[in-house]
Amino acid sequence: MTTTQVTLVQIDNYGPWTTTPEPRREMDLQTLQSRLFADVAQFLGHRDAYVFFTRFDNMIAVTNGVDGAAHATLQESIGNRYPVSVSLGTAVAERPVDALEAANGRLQTAGSAQDESRTEVLAGEYLAETDRSDLQIAHFDVVNATGKYTDQLNEYDTFINIEQAFGSLMRHLREAHGALSFFVGGDNVVAVCPDLPESAFSSAVSHVESDVDIELQVGVGRGASAHEAGFAAKHALEDCRHAGTSVEMFGAPAASD
Repeated sequence: MTTTQVTLVQIDNYGPWTTTPEPRREMDLQTLQSRLFADVAQFLGHRDAYVFFTRFDNMIAVTNGVDGAAHATLQESIGNRYPVSVSLGTAVAERPVDALEAANGRLQTAGSAQDESRTEVLAGEYLAETDRSDLQIAHFDVVNATGKYTDQLNEYDTFINIEQAFGSLMRHLREAHGALSFFVGGDNVVAVCPDLPESAFSSAVSHVESDVDIELQVGVGRGASAHEAGFAAKHALEDCRHAGTSVEMFGAPAASD
């Protein structure tokens, strides 16, 4: 059984801030968002957690092993260094989507994301202990993306193909299993999953190929932290590339990192 701790990082009252006292320059906003994501990623990455940019004003993190005090430090650091503040909602569940629903609910109960009086909410539950079976992470990529797309099409059409594969995969894993999947650049998708057998990943690969005619391969890892599980998934994906298989499970331990 998996046990996933998910944290929602939400910029407080961000929409109104971007237009007050007048609309701000778009590239200034993009710069702020990307720097904020980079800082959150660095902070959580040093604690073996993962964070995904999703919509940038709302980021989703897998924070097994990161306690309430560390969350408070992250929140304080952002408040000290940025013109915006963030609220953090954290929850734990077997299925990642259920943990996210509960984390979202903690912030929604405190008030609207655009309520100027709702700032720096820190609410949630945190795992007291971690176990090597807590997390299952899958790392997908497109088979021969460079040969099929990057070297053959213009970049925008390549992007469309990759996004189609990502959209098909994320919907399938969310609806069928309660997993959360995130595009992480290039042709890569990282999925945070409940306890799934190899057949579920084979079905996901088949679904995407049938739906959008794009071939995927996936490595799957387990671990006590997002880094540990994710690094094992990377090794398993390398096994796919070397063996020409579509699914490989578990790979090498993160200790080799």
